Amino acid sequence: MWCSTRWPAEAVRSLARELALTLGLVLAAGQALAHPELPGSRLQGEATLRYFGLRIYHARLWTLPDYRVSQPVDQPLVLELEYLRELKGPLIAERSLKEMRRGAQITDAQAERWLAEMQRIFPDVKAGDRISGQHLPGRGARFWHNGQLTGQIDDPAFARLFFGIWLASSTSEPEMRLALLGQAGNGPGR
Repeated sequence: MWCSTRWPAEAVRSLARELALTLGLVLAAGQALAHPELPGSRLQGEATLRYFGLRIYHARLWTLPDYRVSQPVDQPLVLELEYLRELKGPLIAERSLKEMRRGAQITDAQAERWLAEMQRIFPDVKAGDRISGQHLPGRGARFWHNGQLTGQIDDPAFARLFFGIWLASSTSEPEMRLALLGQAGNGPGR
C-alpha cells in the first residue's frame, strides 16, 4: 500500500535548516557550506570560549564574501554559538547585557528594555544546543534556537552592541575576536 504524506512548508524549511546546520562543516568544492540564515555566506572564523578552564560554547562567524574586517559590526553576518554545557536563558541575557555595556554607555531604560527582550528570546540551553544571531544592519537582530526562530529585536543600536560582544575592539575576549574574524589561529581552547 502506498501512502502520501504532505509536510507543511515551514516544517520542511526547518528540517532543511537543521540538516544544513548539522552538516555546516562539510566541505563542498573546498568551501564550507553557507549558513542557512545568510545565503551566500562563508565561515569567517571560529573559536571556543573557556571560563576557568570550562568549555562554555563554540562560536562560528558566518559572513558574506565582501565582508570587511575593519568594520565588523556594520555588515550582515550570522554568529552561531553551540553550547557545550547547560545554561539558563535569563543568565545568558544578563551576561550579554553586562558585556554590551563594555562597548558603550547604555541608559537604564535601554538596559531594562533590552534585557527583557533577550530574556524573552534566549531559552535555557543544554550541551549541543545552538543559538544563532543574525545582524541586520540598520534594522536590528534576529535569533534562532536550534534552527527555530525565537525572536527579533528591531533596534540597530542593540544589534551593534550585541554583536560587538564578540567583534568589537572593546570585547573581553580579544583572542576569540581575532579567531572569529579569521585573523588568528583557532582561538582560545580550540
